[in-house]
Amino acid sequence: MPVVNRIADYAEEMTGWRRHLHRIPELGFDCPQTAGFIAARLRDFGIDEIHEGIAQTGIVAIIEGQGAGPTIGLRADFDALPITEATGLDYASEHAGKMHACGHDGHTTMLLGAARYLVETRNFAGRVALIFQPAEEAGGGSGVMVEEGILDRFDIGQVYALHNAPGLETGAFCTTPGPLMAAVDQFHIHIKGLGGHGAMPHEARDPVVAAVAIAQAFQTIVSRNHYALDDLVVSVTQIHTGTVDNVIPETAYLNGTVRTFDPKVQQMVRDRMRAIVAGHAASFEVEARLTYEVGYPATVNDAEKTRFAVQVAEEVVGAAKVQGEVGREMGAEDFAYMLQKRPGAYLFLGQGEGAGLHHPEYNFNDEIAPVGASFFARLVERAQPLAAK
Repeated sequence: MPVVNRIADYAEEMTGWRRHLHRIPELGFDCPQTAGFIAARLRDFGIDEIHEGIAQTGIVAIIEGQGAGPTIGLRADFDALPITEATGLDYASEHAGKMHACGHDGHTTMLLGAARYLVETRNFAGRVALIFQPAEEAGGGSGVMVEEGILDRFDIGQVYALHNAPGLETGAFCTTPGPLMAAVDQFHIHIKGLGGHGAMPHEARDPVVAAVAIAQAFQTIVSRNHYALDDLVVSVTQIHTGTVDNVIPETAYLNGTVRTFDPKVQQMVRDRMRAIVAGHAASFEVEARLTYEVGYPATVNDAEKTRFAVQVAEEVVGAAKVQGEVGREMGAEDFAYMLQKRPGAYLFLGQGEGAGLHHPEYNFNDEIAPVGASFFARLVERAQPLAAK
C-alpha cells in the first residue's frame, strides 16, 4: 500500500502508540491520560507550540512551516465509548466499562504520525494546527473547541478530518461534496396516567397504550408529513414502563432519535411531535411531556475542498481506491461545528472487514494508520506548497 516512505519507517511505532491508547480509553471531556500521552509524544517530536486544556482536555499543537502562509487545521478525536470490550486482545481496555469501539485511538495515531513527519520535513509554507479533540461521542467537543475560539485564535483557514470505515476496502477513501452526514436530535416523552389492576383497565388511565400509540403515530411523520425523496429518520428506540403482568403502571417513557439535513424538515418534525403528543394525551386522558433536544448539526463538506482532498487521497492510494461522490448517510459527527465555520472536508478511510463501529468486538486496523497519516501529510504539502526557488 503506497504511503510516505518516512511514515512507513515508523509504522510499527505507530501501532505501539495506538495499542497503548486502546488500553486506556476515557470518556467525554474527562480524558487526562489520553491527553497526557498525546502531549508527551508531541514534545518528543519537537512540536513548536502545544496548547493544552482546551475544552478541558483538548489540545491544539502548532507546526511552523518554511516561510509565511496560512494555517491549515487537521483534527482527530480521542474519546472512547461506555462499552465493555469483548475482543480478548492482549491490549484490550484496562478501564472497566470503557472501550475504543469507534477507532478514535486510530484517528489520534494517524494525526500523531503526520505530526512527526511534518515536524521532521517542514516541506510546506505557513502553519499546521493539529487539533486533538475530546467528547465527539457525547458532548460536542468540536463545538466547545470552536466556542473557545481555536479557529480565530490560531487563524485556522481550512479544516480536515478522517474516520475509519469498517466494511470499506482497506486503504480506500470515500466522501462526497456538500451534506455528508445528518443532523442528530433526540426526544424524550414522559407520560403519566393512573395505575390500576390489570383486570380492571376501566378504572385506570393506561400510559402503556398511550406510549404505543405515540410511537406508532411518530412513524407517520416520515411516511405522511414528509416528501418521500428527502432524507429523514425518526426512530423510537426506548419504551420503559411497567413491572409485572397484572398491574397497569402509572408512568411510561419513550426516547428516540431524529436525523435530518434540512432545518425546515427538522422544525416540521418538532411541530408534528408536539401535536401528536398533545393529541394523544388528550385522547387517552393522560399527561404527556415532550422534551426535544437539538444535537449536532449536519456535516457539510465544502465542495472545492472536498475535490482537493479527493485528489490528495488519489495521490496516496490511487484513483481506483477513492470514491469522491458516494452520497450522504444518516450518521452524525460533531466535526460539523468546525465545518460550519471554516471550509474543509471529512473523509472515510476503509479498514476492511470486521466488527462494526460501536460494537464490543470492534478493533481499529493498524494497517491503515500510515495511510491516514500520509493523507494528512500530503494534504498539508499540497494545500500550502513552498514557493519555487
